[in-house]
Amino acid sequence: MRQVKFDRKGLIPAIVQDVDSGEILMVAYMNRQALERTLAAKKTHFYSRSRKKLWMKGESSGHVQRVKEIRLDCDGDSLVVKVSQRGGACHTGYASCFFRKLSLPRGRWLTKAKKVFDPESVYAKNR
Repeated sequence: MRQVKFDRKGLIPAIVQDVDSGEILMVAYMNRQALERTLAAKKTHFYSRSRKKLWMKGESSGHVQRVKEIRLDCDGDSLVVKVSQRGGACHTGYASCFFRKLSLPRGRWLTKAKKVFDPESVYAKNR
């Protein structure tokens, strides 16, 4: 853990990637405690900058990420977390948070994926 360089707020970006397809699923932040919980549970845990608290991916939706591998970049200030994703990674219902593609040269964002779950029905039970 000594090689991991957290920023001045105690955070490190974590790029979450599907272990099988290589698709980038999401980007979130981890603090030391989130990284330690991730390592212990083999499920992703993150630090929410807006809510200022730890959370486990899938704690509301059931769409957990089982950790298969974690890589640290050459500078020690970014992680790639390779996971097996259950359900969708995006809270809006898509498999990946990166479901929009910029259309060139028009500069419009186009949705390039289909939803894999209905967020209203998944998150309604937790309200």
